[in-house]
Amino acid sequence: MKVLSERETVRLLPYPQLAQAIEAVLGDQKAGLVQAPERLVLPLPGGGTLLLMPAADPQVTVTKLVTVHPGQTPSVRAEVWVMHTPSGERVALLEGSVVTARRTAAVSLLAAQRLAPNPNSPLLIVGAGVQARSHLEAFHQGLGVNEVYVYSRTPERSRALAEYAQSLGITARTIENPLGIVEQVSLVVTATTSTTPVLPDAVREDAFVAAVGAYRPNMAELPASLVRRARLFVDTLEGARAEAGDLIQAGVDWGQVRALGDVLDLAPPSHGPVVFKSVGHALWDLAASRLALSQL
Repeated sequence: MKVLSERETVRLLPYPQLAQAIEAVLGDQKAGLVQAPERLVLPLPGGGTLLLMPAADPQVTVTKLVTVHPGQTPSVRAEVWVMHTPSGERVALLEGSVVTARRTAAVSLLAAQRLAPNPNSPLLIVGAGVQARSHLEAFHQGLGVNEVYVYSRTPERSRALAEYAQSLGITARTIENPLGIVEQVSLVVTATTSTTPVLPDAVREDAFVAAVGAYRPNMAELPASLVRRARLFVDTLEGARAEAGDLIQAGVDWGQVRALGDVLDLAPPSHGPVVFKSVGHALWDLAASRLALSQL
């Protein structure tokens, strides 16, 4: 069994290829070739949480093992176990935090490639953590984004992310407020854990907004008015119904919300802003594992 370091896991999961791998998994899901039950969440004594996220196809089986212990450093630890489906043989162990960061950004990249009305635009990123950085990398590599605006409630983190963007050859600016900038860009990523909206409802009609930070019903990065006027897409309907606070709090008509796997062959929407909400799924870990194995 190969135990892969953080650096090795990064090397095996380039964003454009990972987006393609996720698209392939979505196709296999339609064909009934993959399966992934709801994740198991087990509260632990002392306030910790254990999460198990399994998925399988005829050749590869994965389980992401995650522990969350608030107050510890790091507070989240994760690994992805990769097995040979016919035999159960363990073939690889991937660094779980890298897999989560990169496959989440790759899902957003795939959604932007298929759904963004105007992908040739500067990018606004709200947030400056791990997911903000991974989305910056993914949109740079997969869409050719070379200009970015960064907003965070913590100015030093904004500056750090902007400096990292500049090291990649991207023109980057920190801003004190997204208001005004949203009228100049058509690509937006929100990557915070805020319980109140962090983006004004002033986005352009040709905007694509990837909202990836809020993962509980009580969290909402987007104002309800924006959600209600946008065309709505999600990574999975079952996950969004349970966890997408942005959509839940807006009281959306779920009949008008479409899953990414159902729209990959359609033309991008021609009018109205697009909101893509992602809450994560074990199938994306399966896609990442298949891509990594193909290079070992």
